[in-house]
Amino acid sequence: MLRLNLPEYDIKIQATGGKKHIFDILRRKYVALTPEEYVRQHFVNYLISHLGYPLSLMANEVELSVGNKRMRCDTVFYDKALRPRMIVEYKAPSVAITQKVFNQISSYNLLLHVDYLIVSNGIEHFCCRMNYDANSYSFLDHIPSFSEINGV
Repeated sequence: MLRLNLPEYDIKIQATGGKKHIFDILRRKYVALTPEEYVRQHFVNYLISHLGYPLSLMANEVELSVGNKRMRCDTVFYDKALRPRMIVEYKAPSVAITQKVFNQISSYNLLLHVDYLIVSNGIEHFCCRMNYDANSYSFLDHIPSFSEINGV
């Protein structure tokens, strides 16, 4: 796999039926190893191991629905009251982060109203802080740590 702009970690990969699978620490199971999944597992590990996010307050593949339309957020981080605080959208390293990606994560946020939106393809990472009072957002120059977003 391609080298990402994320810290290395002890990746657990296994082959089953001739296909590779990677262990998802949040779902507690092996899932198909795709380029996007490779980015997701690295980013989740980064949030937990380097930025102090509690594993117990994160979930992968969170399903949302509007009418008959179903969508899946790649990763959602919750606060201790289980209110969504952050959505992360992943793309494969070969996929450019474009306005279309921001439109996708914004559509999820219409339902969740989180404080932070992050998009990453493993090479580039962008984080926006939402300001609902001013009906605006601002890009941050880093991914905030758990203590930063919780004022600890």
